[in-house]
Amino acid sequence: MNTGDTIVAISTPPGAGGIGIVRLSGPGSRAIAEGLVRFSPVHEWMPWTASLGILIDENGEDVDQVVVTFFAAPRSYTAEDVVEISCHGSPVVLRHAVSRALGLGARPAEPGEFTLRAYLNGRINLPQAEAVRDLIHSTTLYQARVAARQLEGSVARALQPAKDQVLELIALLEAGIDFADDDVAVAANEVIRERIDRILTLLEPLIRSFGFGRFVHDGVTLAIVGRPNTGKSSLFNRLLERDRAIVTEIPGTTRDTVSETASIAGLPVKFVDTAGIRQTADVVERLGIDRSYQAMADADVTIVVVDLSAPLTGDDRLLMDKAQSSGRHLVAANKVDLPRLVPAAPGWMPVSALTGEGMDALRVKLVETISPGGAQADLSGLITSARHEQLLRESAEALRRAREAAGFGLPHEMLLLDCYAALRPLDAITGATTVDDILNRIFSTFCIGK
Repeated sequence: MNTGDTIVAISTPPGAGGIGIVRLSGPGSRAIAEGLVRFSPVHEWMPWTASLGILIDENGEDVDQVVVTFFAAPRSYTAEDVVEISCHGSPVVLRHAVSRALGLGARPAEPGEFTLRAYLNGRINLPQAEAVRDLIHSTTLYQARVAARQLEGSVARALQPAKDQVLELIALLEAGIDFADDDVAVAANEVIRERIDRILTLLEPLIRSFGFGRFVHDGVTLAIVGRPNTGKSSLFNRLLERDRAIVTEIPGTTRDTVSETASIAGLPVKFVDTAGIRQTADVVERLGIDRSYQAMADADVTIVVVDLSAPLTGDDRLLMDKAQSSGRHLVAANKVDLPRLVPAAPGWMPVSALTGEGMDALRVKLVETISPGGAQADLSGLITSARHEQLLRESAEALRRAREAAGFGLPHEMLLLDCYAALRPLDAITGATTVDDILNRIFSTFCIGK
């Protein structure tokens, strides 16, 4: 991939629409646009200005009236000259514009190449580039808000204090080793351990935030299980706020899993309605029950539905035990609108899937189950990428090794190996640290060579 080329692509989704945009980026953007569009005789390329023009074909014949916007380097998305041609959203017109641009010297942009150029040209960092993808693929407003914060640089800002302290620790150790003749004191091991503890105090909350952040990024899978006729499908429909699953009084109506995605408190939740679990000789129903157990195993959260208007059975208790052993779970005590034969146990959520009673409280409890901190956690320190979480864990583990080595009184050269091992994962998120960065910290912090 030659990043010095001028690239072109359609920037709007496929299909017909009111507006379609063809984007050019690179040194030849303006020259190619002048071959595509006939401007007025007095037209001048003014940065961040829109101009009216006529898209023409090879013979100079009019094709479409367009608006051309010019973004001058380096103040553009890619930090290169960028020209955006807004046409009417006919696929034929857009393909014509791209074809003509290719004939005038542009090449087709590779997938994600505009954002890649923004990253390579220092316009955005790697977490911001990843946030562009997340923002495009967001399915809820909350996901979009999180991605927008990350696009503004929230991940790098959250990590920067910890990275700065790692660099300061490295500078302290390097100075004590390399400049001992210049009266630079060697740091005491207890001071080193205290510094490492402060860094870990910054990293560990970020690592823990992924427990909720992964649900924001990937969504939540929620399985609704219970005996036949406890109201699972009615609860499923009530949570979705529409009739999606068939509901009858006949036991065993649901014989396979039924899934649908909706938003709860901004989180994309995939609800899975399952077959009623009971002892049966019916082969088809048995297969559905097996899938119900598999749905429980695959789910992030399980709602066990029990019927307060009927006595508890061994199947009810078995399901509650299985859900408890699998992790996050809730018990929805359904049919509170009917006379109760079973008192609701502590922690159960009393609801009526028929009338809607208790559903708001169930939704709130569901969000609390997914994230003890709630969905409105501090967005500035939220880690949503599995890659980032793994790198932060690697950095924290290296720091713990350095802390242990300092406790044993090992030479500082050995501690430095672990400190650099802690820095590399942070660099993989925020960008590389150069030797000059470390030297500048050493010489700005200590009076060396005075």
